[in-house]
Amino acid sequence: MKTIKYIFSVLVLVIAFASTSCEKLDNINPKAATEVPVNTLFSNAQVALVNQVNNMSVNYNTTRLLVQYWQETTYFSEARYDFSSRNIPDNYSTALYRDVIMDLKEAKTILEANVFTGPLAIQRDNQVAIADILQVYAFQVAVDAFGDMPYSEALLGIADATPAYDDAATIYTDLLARLTADIAKLSVDASQGSYGSADFIYGGDVALWKKFAASLKLRIGMRLADFNATAAKAAVESAYLAGVFASQSESGILYYPGVYPHVNTIYIGFSVDGRLDYIPTNTLVNLMKSLGDPRLPLYFTQIGGDYLGAVAGADAAATYSAYSHFADRFFQPEFEAILIDYVEVQFLLAEAAQRTWSVGGTAENYFNNGVKESILYWEGTDADASAYLAANPYNAANWKQSIGTQKWLALYNRGVEAWAEWRRLDYPVLNTPTGMVYTDIPKRMPYPFNEIKNNKDNYVAASAAIGGDDWRTKLFWDIF
Repeated sequence: MKTIKYIFSVLVLVIAFASTSCEKLDNINPKAATEVPVNTLFSNAQVALVNQVNNMSVNYNTTRLLVQYWQETTYFSEARYDFSSRNIPDNYSTALYRDVIMDLKEAKTILEANVFTGPLAIQRDNQVAIADILQVYAFQVAVDAFGDMPYSEALLGIADATPAYDDAATIYTDLLARLTADIAKLSVDASQGSYGSADFIYGGDVALWKKFAASLKLRIGMRLADFNATAAKAAVESAYLAGVFASQSESGILYYPGVYPHVNTIYIGFSVDGRLDYIPTNTLVNLMKSLGDPRLPLYFTQIGGDYLGAVAGADAAATYSAYSHFADRFFQPEFEAILIDYVEVQFLLAEAAQRTWSVGGTAENYFNNGVKESILYWEGTDADASAYLAANPYNAANWKQSIGTQKWLALYNRGVEAWAEWRRLDYPVLNTPTGMVYTDIPKRMPYPFNEIKNNKDNYVAASAAIGGDDWRTKLFWDIF
């Protein structure tokens, strides 16, 4: 397990900046900072991105409910696709655009204004590229939630308070181009740095950020597989050659310090807020039981000598004490959050190999490795993995079911990515919520509700372009 990156260092940076003494003009407040340090902007954006992707609050992120990992207890409307009561799309998009993308833009603007030569110029270029990589990640998360979104006209503030929406496929094309440029820009010379201790994921390790960028490019490329196989193949093969994660130790994971407020989202909900709002679904628990999945006791506790999940999407409250609960690991304040990892990369490469693209291995081997590494990550054993794969071997004749099902199981607790891949691969089969039909399960989030008032003309045009602002409307890459 990689060294824990302590978030407290950002507070030191802020305090140091604020306490620096210097003479000021009479009309300048000496106690008010006029420019936020680049490292602080980067740190805040990085943590905000992780916290939003990992967030379990129904006010900000309901993807664990949408993909039927969890069911609610006292309140259950969000698991039945009520996006409006809590303004979930507004909060979701604001967290990405304001707290992540905008801060990273400001960091890049400050960095690019600096004229350096030699090592300082290389460090600056590394910092710009890494900030851009995280921006790409945040934009992809936004597009995967909504479809067409403000992009080329986004982040202009009062200069353009009503931005047009860009075509989602066009955004994807540009995101891939940006990653290609970022990978080329990064200097992995050990003598050159980036953000140092202000980087809570890699501690400023540029070589690992290059692998992160290549792995993200692999993800984005594969998302295009059914939409534009030629572009997808080119992106995936390029990402593979650039060097994706080669082990779980290289993964993009943030380890929380474990001291509030820098703690895992589940700890906040259950221990800090004292709520008992979530339990596992029967969709997940029953599938794991049927497959003999060794991760079942690593994910959940027993109730009455068995594992029991609540009905996903039920039109009724559920009693917390009547169902299995999350295993102890999930309640630890320092429990880590994953942006992208080696396990995900192995499943992506399995699919690429199945499509006969050049990624250096076979679909079965990558698939087996993805399953095995997931089991090991959750503290299962090699013997557990071998027995499980023997009982549930890769099926090349129905590879979408094999990869889709096992990837969904391996992505547990990562609702954002699991929801995207379930929509694309169509496996596993989820539960049909009470009083609904299967096609009612959301394929996207509705656009932020405040857009109807604040950016109506562009909202109307974007809604028409995607086929209607409805949660059942498929995104451009969701072909089948």
